[in-house]
Amino acid sequence: MKNGKIILAYSGGLDTSIILKWLIDRGNEVIAYVANVGQEDDFEACREKALNIGASDVVIDDVREPLVREFIFPAIQANAIYESRYLLGTALARPLIAKRMIETAKKFNAGVVSHGATGKGNDQVRFELSFYALNPEIKIYAPWKDNIFLQEFKGRSDLIRYAENSGIPVKATIDKPYSEDDNLMHISHEAGILEDPALKPDISVYSKITHPFKAPDKPDPIEISFKDGIPIELYHPESGRTETEPLKLFLMLNELGCKNGIGILDMVENRYVGIKSRGIYETPGGEILYHAHRDIEGIAMDREVMRLRNMLTPKFAELVYYGFWFSPEMDFLMAAIRKSQELIDGKVYLTLYKGNVLIDGRESPSSLYDQDLSSMDIEGGFDQTDSKGFIKINAVRLMAHHAIVSKHKKNHIYSL
Repeated sequence: MKNGKIILAYSGGLDTSIILKWLIDRGNEVIAYVANVGQEDDFEACREKALNIGASDVVIDDVREPLVREFIFPAIQANAIYESRYLLGTALARPLIAKRMIETAKKFNAGVVSHGATGKGNDQVRFELSFYALNPEIKIYAPWKDNIFLQEFKGRSDLIRYAENSGIPVKATIDKPYSEDDNLMHISHEAGILEDPALKPDISVYSKITHPFKAPDKPDPIEISFKDGIPIELYHPESGRTETEPLKLFLMLNELGCKNGIGILDMVENRYVGIKSRGIYETPGGEILYHAHRDIEGIAMDREVMRLRNMLTPKFAELVYYGFWFSPEMDFLMAAIRKSQELIDGKVYLTLYKGNVLIDGRESPSSLYDQDLSSMDIEGGFDQTDSKGFIKINAVRLMAHHAIVSKHKKNHIYSL
């Protein structure tokens, strides 16, 4: 890539700092784009580093609020969970970053966007599919898929050597011999020593959440209110604190979840490119919301609507994980999910305790629960004698199947 104007997704780390310098050395004008998705970074130091390397400009973009409102909350509405375990923290942030990069490219009249994702992972797909969906004319430079770049940089030692020769400061450490991705939804830990799936990680791996072994012995009650499947209020009785604004509400959930050891996951998952990988995740606020939202649906959602929505949920999660947020199939699923959530209103009472999210109760103005009708002690408006015919009708096919199986077994014995 030579003599162009490029928007580079920049983190300030080793890889993207080297890519920034490498592109500049080849005659390109590079604007470093830094998305604040909730990671604990010194953004002004990141800006200064990029400018010192040679970036023509640095865009620090605080996208935390839209990340919660436009990506995390819709995923909660869908109960989106990949391979029945993973709450999609990294996957939810990537399309937002890609969207803002395309907008930044338009603002700076740049025809190229670039990222530092490797050719073995999911993020390359998430970024690039989103880039093309939002601007089919955009050009993408992915150095880890460029033979010229790969010939020069065969490993981490080559990157460090290039940084030293170029006067780029490098934070070399053996304290964390693995990679991390941090945002509001989660922090992930993978690669390095964690590539051994049998390795039990030291408790120090968990950088956000207090491990359940060390979490407080005291139960911590909270209350979450929903409107149309979206959390609209979080109340913490012990402190008397209430939050209603989406970002502040989610930050408070993360704070409470971290304190009480909520949201630790260690799994081997299937990447979109066909490679299995081991990841360790900390998803405190998302884990709490996932359980609370599923519970309020139990009282407020029609059974058949729930069955249909539950059929869509794995596909929704798969599309998010694979990078198809901006796709016609996702538009279709999102419309169906939103429709299913129109009456998902009410409040869930929960207790957080040593890594557990315990449901204490729920109430809803849209409740489909009739206490008298379901009671075993009250006759209510249900004629129990009707159940005899109901069961008989449902047993017709079972009795027919039994007759056929019995006849087959009998004929089989005679044939012997």
